[in-house]
Amino acid sequence: MQSKLPAARMRSMNDLAVRSEGRFVLYWMTAQRRPVWNHALDRALEYAQELGKPLLVLEALRVGYPWASDRMHRFVMDGMRDQARAFGKAGVRYYAYVERAVGEGEGLLAHVAKDACVVVADDWPHFFLPRMLQAAARQVPVRLEAVDSVGLWPIRGQGPHVEKPFARAYDFRRYLQKNLGPALVFAPKANPLARQKLEPVRMPQGTEARWPEADDAWLADPANLAALPIDHSVAPTGQAGGALEAGRYLKTFVARHLADYGEGRTDLDRDRTSGLSPYLHFGHVSAHQILGAIASHEAWNMQRVLGTPKITSGARNGWWQMRESAEAYMDQLVTWRELGFHRSAYDASFGTYAGLPDWARLTLAEHAQDARPKRYTPAQFEAAETHDDLWNAAQQQLITEGTIHNYLRMLWGKKILHWSRSPEEAFDTMVHLNNRYALDGRDPNSYSGISWVLGLFDRAWGPEREVFGKIRYMSSDNTRRKLRVKDYIQRHSPRPSQGALFE
Repeated sequence: MQSKLPAARMRSMNDLAVRSEGRFVLYWMTAQRRPVWNHALDRALEYAQELGKPLLVLEALRVGYPWASDRMHRFVMDGMRDQARAFGKAGVRYYAYVERAVGEGEGLLAHVAKDACVVVADDWPHFFLPRMLQAAARQVPVRLEAVDSVGLWPIRGQGPHVEKPFARAYDFRRYLQKNLGPALVFAPKANPLARQKLEPVRMPQGTEARWPEADDAWLADPANLAALPIDHSVAPTGQAGGALEAGRYLKTFVARHLADYGEGRTDLDRDRTSGLSPYLHFGHVSAHQILGAIASHEAWNMQRVLGTPKITSGARNGWWQMRESAEAYMDQLVTWRELGFHRSAYDASFGTYAGLPDWARLTLAEHAQDARPKRYTPAQFEAAETHDDLWNAAQQQLITEGTIHNYLRMLWGKKILHWSRSPEEAFDTMVHLNNRYALDGRDPNSYSGISWVLGLFDRAWGPEREVFGKIRYMSSDNTRRKLRVKDYIQRHSPRPSQGALFE
């Protein structure tokens, strides 16, 4: 079947054929958890229309993944409630399943897929999802096709040296400036469910009995979340998840904060960051959707990138031909975010200490025995029990809100390096704290930030310092001189009994 999607967005995960005699097309939703701006949903609808079959959307949530907690589950379950309403209005069967015990969901996909013509799944390059996708391809009896709806540039896009991980944001930006333009033409549909005429589908026999559906009432009942075998000490932040809430965040950001995004990112009193990172991580919002909202606000069209003359020098400003603040945000959304995803797809060591550049590991090794001005255990870091009230406030914000102010996130990581027994321990501490508490943790973009603290996507700096060696240095004292921190510290002063569970 000829698809309207670019070939670079699609991968066949097995050698099986599409089975036309199946009862429905199955979209197994694992990473792009939204009913809009979604290439995978577009592909599933293509199959449904071509084969004349109904569409079944299956979204499942495991309990056995690392750092599973009330915070992460609540955010995803909020999105499930949005999904049920959106797909229900369009007449598409949507089946939400939340695992009640570790391993309880085993066999669900294969069971549902036995009645399917084809399975369409989300492509995602990191965490446990690649392994899960490969295992699923061996278990289903039909073609399983993975579709990439991660960013503006296909993760496995076509182009010179695309499979080589980029060492610097400058190099990746320059590559995108030369190659991204044509890819922007193939955006996912803003509202693919509009005017769909699909017949409702009946679940395969025995599904509900063995894998009970998580309907709206079940998802809304806090007692059900409390009964799951996950980490209940990491509470929900109060920030709702889901595509509807993501849309509200996007609308507010573009209307109120985009205009002063560049300078406003360092204001601790009025954080003007977009707040969209958790929604991007859980797939509740799309990079294309964000670009669409900014383009409308900026009265921008694609010809500014497709036309000539084009910026191809790797310069940070001028490429998008938007206002300066919008350019600054687009550089974060596209260059920096997609740099991490690209490296995750092509570097097996990404997200580990071994994935740091050779020069960074060498200089850290040379200074591994340097005396630390202070030394804290991972548990002390987790409980925000350091001598530095600014660092403690940043850690407390992470614990309670699931995020750290954009500028202070860098300082937070640098001081963990400065005060840890070894750089390897510092890396592990950052990964654990970020993945346990941050709503956008466990994401390639988060691993990029952690690894940047230790030299990834950066260069050697001088003068060479104790502990840091040639790694870029940051200090709380300099941060205090640059930013007004008093009110921030008061708002996020640590409270007793944080419940640290560092393992």
